[in-house]
Amino acid sequence: MSHEDVAELLVKHTFAASPAAIYRSTKNYDHAEGLSCCFRQWRAEHSHCKLLHGYALAFKFVFATHQLDQHNWCYDFGGMKQVRQWLHDQFDHTLLVAEDDPELATFVELANKGLVDLRIMPAVGCEQTARFCHEYVSALVTHETAGRVWLESVEVREHGGNSAVFELSR
Repeated sequence: MSHEDVAELLVKHTFAASPAAIYRSTKNYDHAEGLSCCFRQWRAEHSHCKLLHGYALAFKFVFATHQLDQHNWCYDFGGMKQVRQWLHDQFDHTLLVAEDDPELATFVELANKGLVDLRIMPAVGCEQTARFCHEYVSALVTHETAGRVWLESVEVREHGGNSAVFELSR
């Protein structure tokens, strides 16, 4: 097939008009971002994960749209400044504890003594952290783009070997 034949096919099959076309963009905050937090999975009675331990978390956000904006962008990465600040507020040198942790009062006492920067979350672990981040960032992106863009997924990585992804079906 010649280049001219391909060009003619492109004219006949304009993807921009296709409602099934999806554009995606990603934003990453790698381990070097410095989002070092500590947590424990108190329900993991069979594992050392029940103990306090920490990671420099990394995050990947995947945005999607059927229609690019006036700049031909899926999502303006400048809008992520608020998300970056929120990530630092939530995960930079903080202790994440599940709201149903039986030792919650102990962690609150440590926070009251200024020994930890406590974040009480609905649940902990990579999967739940990905969901927690998805809920916050999704609300922000939906509002900023009047629903044109949706947050397709969030991946949270503890390190190169472990990660979890939260994605809502659309």
